[in-house]
Amino acid sequence: MPKKDSFEVSGPTHLTSINWNCPNYQRSVAASLVQGVYVLERDRQKDRKGSEALALSWYQYFHFKLIETLLDDKDSSIFGAVYEYSPMGPLSDLAPHYGSDAPSFILAFRGTLLTKKNIIRDIKLDLGIAGIVKNRLGDDNRVKYGLEVLDKLVNTYGHQKIWLTGHSLGAAIAIILGKNMAMSNVFVKSFLFNPPYVSIPIGKTIGSTKLKNGIRVFNGFLKQEESTSSNDCFDMLESWVPQLFVNHDDDICCEYIGYYERREKMKAIGASHVEAIIAKNAVRDLVWNFSGNESEPLLVWNFSGNESEPLHSIPSAVLNVNKKRAKLIGGLIGGLLAHRICQWWQKDLDVHSRDYRSIKE
Repeated sequence: MPKKDSFEVSGPTHLTSINWNCPNYQRSVAASLVQGVYVLERDRQKDRKGSEALALSWYQYFHFKLIETLLDDKDSSIFGAVYEYSPMGPLSDLAPHYGSDAPSFILAFRGTLLTKKNIIRDIKLDLGIAGIVKNRLGDDNRVKYGLEVLDKLVNTYGHQKIWLTGHSLGAAIAIILGKNMAMSNVFVKSFLFNPPYVSIPIGKTIGSTKLKNGIRVFNGFLKQEESTSSNDCFDMLESWVPQLFVNHDDDICCEYIGYYERREKMKAIGASHVEAIIAKNAVRDLVWNFSGNESEPLLVWNFSGNESEPLHSIPSAVLNVNKKRAKLIGGLIGGLLAHRICQWWQKDLDVHSRDYRSIKE
């Protein structure tokens, strides 16, 4: 039995009493249900059924039942799931629950699976011309299918008791869905684990703090010259405040830290009005580097390749940073550990949270 798939071995069994009003418990449950999607797909691949299936415990422990799986139209994999809260269902006596903030439904999306049956399709969505790196994930059928499911849930039950969550590639899908809902003045509570930030991780590749801040601020000033066509979109997104969960050692998502630090730096130098313009016009993510001479900036590349709004353009968010090192292991191994979903239900997390709200002009 794979340890990572077994809830009894790897899951948050320490959560014997759920408090839905507690952010830590909300985070742990949301992450566990995302893990449930991963295990549902691995159950499918390995033909684990009945008593051999391992996904059930990941959601049933928290009194949820699976009501729908979302299947990819190209590789038939399970990439998402809809869970319904059912506190009177099986195992209801296992973990007493209380709190008024319990969701009625959770729509969850897994990230990339590097298995033989998933790797080609998932990597294309990460790195391909129709994926995250080219800023065209919104055109994929996974996103369209997810939006249909979320729209149906919202229209049937209202948005107040619906949660949206995902990890890595799944977090990118959830971001697009959350933004689409916000454009209709519907703000779905969202938990986004290790969401991709398409950029060189400036915070990891450049040592000087002053230089890092200078690059980000200079980047920002450049963006004043871009089109203002996204202003209305940005204004409508301001009231959507998702929970972002990132790890300082995870190159895939750590630059969200720098993204919001840049905004605070602009405030500190009295340029809040400039930052408001910059954020609204964030059409591209320009990445700058310096060739040893700090006075000679060199443009490296623009990942997006089109005029679409970048995935990371999120005006308001609660940024949760896990600063606990991945067993003090550096390099590639440490980075992979820092990207895993399982970190977010551990009881010994060192999470620092900060609420960032968009700057009004």
